[in-house]
Amino acid sequence: MKVTKTIAALTALLLSLSTGAFASEKDHDAAPKYGGVVSVVKDVNYELVAKPDIITLYIIDHGKPVDTKNASATLTLLSASDKSEVKMTPAGENKLEAKGNFKVDKGTKVVASVTTGGKPQSVRFTLK
Repeated sequence: MKVTKTIAALTALLLSLSTGAFASEKDHDAAPKYGGVVSVVKDVNYELVAKPDIITLYIIDHGKPVDTKNASATLTLLSASDKSEVKMTPAGENKLEAKGNFKVDKGTKVVASVTTGGKPQSVRFTLK
């Protein structure tokens, strides 16, 4: 009898934990909002919009814009024949930007070193 109650309690606990995990995954939207490529790191969405003359990085934490007033980022752009670094500066409530002339072809890999709130984070993208 005690074993049956213990198994029932454990089953109920596991079901409640798994239901909560699925709900949080379902509620976390990783779809691009600005037409770029999204990478999610520690439940924070980083969306990179790369054009030949401007690169923008948007940062959203659980659906809320992240304050980028004191943020910084360095991007390393890696293509088959080229490697370049780009420094980004704050450009609004939740974005960092860099203007210039960039090789942002399909398949280019981007490694971003982003610092917000004094905390560094590495984020990776592959341009489409």
